[in-house]
Amino acid sequence: MSEKTLTKEKFKEFMKIKGWPFLKNILINHNYVVSLILLLIIGRIASSNFLTFANITNLVKSSTFIGIIALGMTLVIISGNIDLSVGSILGLTAANTAIMFNNTHSIILSLLYAIVVGTLLGFINGFFIGKAKVASFIVTLATMAAFRSLTVQQGQGGPILINQEAYYSILRGLGYGTFLNIPYLVWIFVTIVILMILLMTKTKFGRYVYAVGSNEKAAKLSGINVDRIKIYIYSLTGLLTGIASFLYVARFGSVDTATAGKSFELDAIAAVAIGGTSMAGGKGFIQGTFFGIIVLYSIDSVLSALRVPAFVNDLIKGILILGAVLLQKVLNNRKANN
Repeated sequence: MSEKTLTKEKFKEFMKIKGWPFLKNILINHNYVVSLILLLIIGRIASSNFLTFANITNLVKSSTFIGIIALGMTLVIISGNIDLSVGSILGLTAANTAIMFNNTHSIILSLLYAIVVGTLLGFINGFFIGKAKVASFIVTLATMAAFRSLTVQQGQGGPILINQEAYYSILRGLGYGTFLNIPYLVWIFVTIVILMILLMTKTKFGRYVYAVGSNEKAAKLSGINVDRIKIYIYSLTGLLTGIASFLYVARFGSVDTATAGKSFELDAIAAVAIGGTSMAGGKGFIQGTFFGIIVLYSIDSVLSALRVPAFVNDLIKGILILGAVLLQKVLNNRKANN
């Protein structure tokens, strides 16, 4: 047998023992990697500047607000629920944070206030879903409308402006500043991603979230307080949205009460789906959502480089979401049949 034939046989044996199981695991549990790689290839072909350091950091920076919200949405969907109110929570929290900053000119107090308000609004969702046993779709649909109405009323239908002198001297540096040529927003986003990964992989709470989403009845029988876990999940989602609200104010310096955060929930859900989290609950990864939001925001850059009309962006996003969900279904069915 020739050396070439031996090499081929060894390669086939390697793929059978290690290579294919590894690739199969990537396809089933981490299919967002495939989406990201394909997008990077297409982006590089479309524009030589696509993979530059500046462009990548700009993509991550642009996705920070929705990305942080999407991390909370990941927990919600893993638990087998949904949250349609996160965009309205951001709008209401950002409006109140802007008012707080105008009154105090303090970054720390404004951040703490945003976290408290966001957590409280998330707790309201969690209470009705966990304790009152109302379907998450109905509760968050109601609070989406209610919170938005309060936001618009607070701004009398117009924007809430931050004191410009205080903004430029104190707050703007956070929204536009850099450290080691990397925007502060990127550092904050990546830090929160790491903390959320640790929370979901190294704590009992993380295991309980997966257990509730996999089989709620079994979770109850095993001694998990499912109602409390749901309240914690929605409160944490509100907390993350509060942080995103504060960063939103720091970045833009004003809050349009009618539009701030509008449709953010749709992009957050899209990022979670593209990131490989099962929409049926019980399965998903924080890192998947991180790459999912990068993929989602990269679409605009790729389409722009390919000179595709901007009004078809949402069409492409819709196709991606459907494709991600269908791929999950097909792979999960094959896994069940094997």
